Amino acid sequence: MEASTPDTAARPPRPDLRAEVELTVDALAFGGKGVARLDGYVLFVTGAIPGDRVRAVVTKRKRQYGEARALEVLEPSPDRIAPVADHPGAPWQVLPYERQLEIKTEQVEDALRRLGRLDGFALEPIVPAEQPWRYRNKAEFSFGADEDGTLHLGFHPPGRWDLVAPMDACLLISERADAARRAVLEWARAQGLQALDRRRNREPHPGLRLRNLVVREGRRTGQLQVRLVTGPAPDDALDVESLVAAVDCEGLFWTRTDQLAETTAGGETTLLAGVPALEEELCGLTFAISPEAFFQTNTEMAERLYAVAGEYAALTGFERVYDLFCGIGTIGLSLAPRAGEVWGVEIVEEAVADAINSARANDVRNARFFAGDVRTSMRELVERAGRPDVIVVDPPRAGLSQKIVRRLIEAAPKRIVYVSCNPTTLAPNAAQLVEAGYALRRVRPVDMFPQTPHIECVAVLDRAA
Repeated sequence: MEASTPDTAARPPRPDLRAEVELTVDALAFGGKGVARLDGYVLFVTGAIPGDRVRAVVTKRKRQYGEARALEVLEPSPDRIAPVADHPGAPWQVLPYERQLEIKTEQVEDALRRLGRLDGFALEPIVPAEQPWRYRNKAEFSFGADEDGTLHLGFHPPGRWDLVAPMDACLLISERADAARRAVLEWARAQGLQALDRRRNREPHPGLRLRNLVVREGRRTGQLQVRLVTGPAPDDALDVESLVAAVDCEGLFWTRTDQLAETTAGGETTLLAGVPALEEELCGLTFAISPEAFFQTNTEMAERLYAVAGEYAALTGFERVYDLFCGIGTIGLSLAPRAGEVWGVEIVEEAVADAINSARANDVRNARFFAGDVRTSMRELVERAGRPDVIVVDPPRAGLSQKIVRRLIEAAPKRIVYVSCNPTTLAPNAAQLVEAGYALRRVRPVDMFPQTPHIECVAVLDRAA
């Protein structure tokens, strides 16, 4: 422990880094870590749930709080149940599903009231998932190797970006999609290929180095899209013929990238075999999805999510709707039959091309989509299209920047429907809009990702009369 000084006397003592401690977990923080206190010092504990007594190692320490990783459950919580998946992609599987729903609802309310200092809204019951397992239509796996060099293809353990946990079966995707994952792994082992050494990522790697595998499935169409992500390599470094023979899918791609970050976005993507876009059906519409385009990861629950957005938008057939961060246009096209016109904006040009093609394929004639940065293109959109009656916004996890919030306020829609994948960023955004004269009316969580701490919700804000 560090010595007490006049500057530190008022603060709880901090444990040493890498110290092993015994903790009782009191609650779950947003993001899924347990909250415990050691002599008054707050520790966020990976791998523990409320009620657990654990032995943990301190992995990070700051002035106000630290982080720890559970090494052993000494006394399990009364809520704890046995896990069924052998991988770290389902960290909340040790909680009964009903308890997961309760916690997610509590965390949405806590974010809005404590972070946003909001009140007077109706927090409606969470929409439970239709399938608690094998619900994902897309999964991103990482290649890695253990100490004896055996190649694996799975997920990173919590807090270990440099390691990949062995995986027998992934219970978050369909059996066919998981069979494709295993086929690629077996092919790579037979080829004698190696994974990127993430601890030496900045150094040049000789030969073909495997980074990731992205598997995406059309849940309604049955189509499968597989994308192999590697480091930079010449065309002849990959035995395309053997890979095509090994994998049963409708579209097979190869992405080469020299990015340092652990991401599957960017790089140069080549179609090796099959069709260039996966087809999927959603809300009675057909969508073509290119490899890097955003599409909600749970098809069945995306329909429930968009139904809530449509309910909150309360369209009567005459409104001008802006669909911001529109992706491939799924929300805007689902609203188009009840709107006067829809204008979609998305920064990824390939996604906009998908949206335009999907509008044409579904004979939707009152929707237009444009490539642009919402932050810089809003004023131009208002000048071109006219002021919106309703804005639907579906931002990334970081939420809306202050500049984008100001542009929404300038556009002065009567109603804003905010589709959020992060209540801790929804809360301050909603507070800014409330301060500008909007009222937060209703919020409804939707469980898109069972067995994980991720939370989606829809909020509606109306402009004061």
